[in-house]
This record gives sequence, structure tokens and C-alpha cells, in this order.
Amino acid sequence: MAPLFRVEGLTFAYPGRAPALEGIDLELHARERLFLTGANGSGKSTLLRCLIGLARPQAGRIIAFGEEPTTEEQFRRLRCRAGFVFQDPDDQLFSPTVIEDVAFGPLNMGLPRDEAIAQADEALAGLGLDGFRDRITYKLSGGERRLVSLATVLAMKPEVLLLDEPTNALDEVTTDRLADILTGLPQAMIAVSHDPHFRAEVGTREVFLHQGRIVAERPAGHGARRMGA
Repeated sequence: MAPLFRVEGLTFAYPGRAPALEGIDLELHARERLFLTGANGSGKSTLLRCLIGLARPQAGRIIAFGEEPTTEEQFRRLRCRAGFVFQDPDDQLFSPTVIEDVAFGPLNMGLPRDEAIAQADEALAGLGLDGFRDRITYKLSGGERRLVSLATVLAMKPEVLLLDEPTNALDEVTTDRLADILTGLPQAMIAVSHDPHFRAEVGTREVFLHQGRIVAERPAGHGARRMGA
């Protein structure tokens, strides 16, 4: 089966700086939960951003769902199929109430309001956040905001999840809850994480980056065993 994402020779550099990514080759297949790890500045978050057009590489190819997006319109459509959860929930949540935030994506995709609200309610229920729809967003705890950020993406029913440090600033209980949620989802995913326990619980494969290059990869821990890897 063809990969959901295939990256070939990807190279990206910020202006006036050494390449943040250099010659990256990578594939993501259905049901995989692929984790990117490595030191700060090794290119992990930049790679996620390149995958959905938030950063544009100077060389290489990105093939997503069998197509090679090149225009902003193509990347906009891609972002509906590959949902990005930012490292900081403040980059994702901006509406007064939870239901407005979670319904924003489906509305932006052109769904009628009643359908968008229904998908938002479904996403919240799937994360155990049924009672959150009318909560004031800025009054949520850090862990609650993280889960609502995930709900904003799941409400769009993406085929792939891209997660940038999903456990950042979470306590142990919420981290374990998030691990249970992610392992129960059908979507393939690529996640950046420095947390070895979380990677072992959730991931099926780990890719190590150093100075913008892939230097090693291996099956992950419990996550790989659950998938039969």
C-alpha cells in the first residue's frame, strides 16, 4: 500500500542560517504512529511544518496522499486531511468558548453550522470532554487546553495527525490519559516528543534527527508491540 506521506531529499534552511533539514527521506504508512526525536534544533518541528506547507523547502519533494502539493490552495486542502496540533495551545485556541473553537475547523471547511457543531460535539465526546462545550477557553487548565486543541483537529476528521510536543507542560496523569487516547485513534500520526516513556507507550516507530539529518530509526516500545511490529 502506498504511504500516506513520502518525503524525498527534503532540504530547508531559514534565511542566513545553516540547513535545518538536509536530505530527509521519510515515509508514513496507515496506522503508523511515528515519533521524531533528537536534540533541540535538530529540525523536528520544522519537518512537521514543511509537511503541510507552513514552511516551504528549498529542495526535495513531499508526496501526500498520492499527490505532490505545490500551491497554497493545494496545501490548504492538505491541512484538512492532515491535522496539525501546535506545541502551544495558544496558537490553536482563540474563540471565547470551547464549542466555538472546536467547531471552527469544520465551519471553515464549508460544513453547515448544525453539522459542524455535531462534529465538534463528537470530537469532544471522544476525548471525554462532553461537559466542556460551554466552558470559557482561557479559563481551562493547561492539560484541558491541550486536549481541546486536539479536539479542534479531530473535529475535522483528518486522516493523519501531526503533533508537536503533545505532552509539553502536562502532568503525569494527563500525559497517561493522552497516551491512552492516541493509541485508541485510527489515524496515522507523526509526533515530535522528547518524552521517552510517552514515545514507548504510543509510538510504533522512532526516527532520530541530528543537525537536520536522520541518523537512526527503530521500532518503538509498547506501541509497536500493540501494532504487531
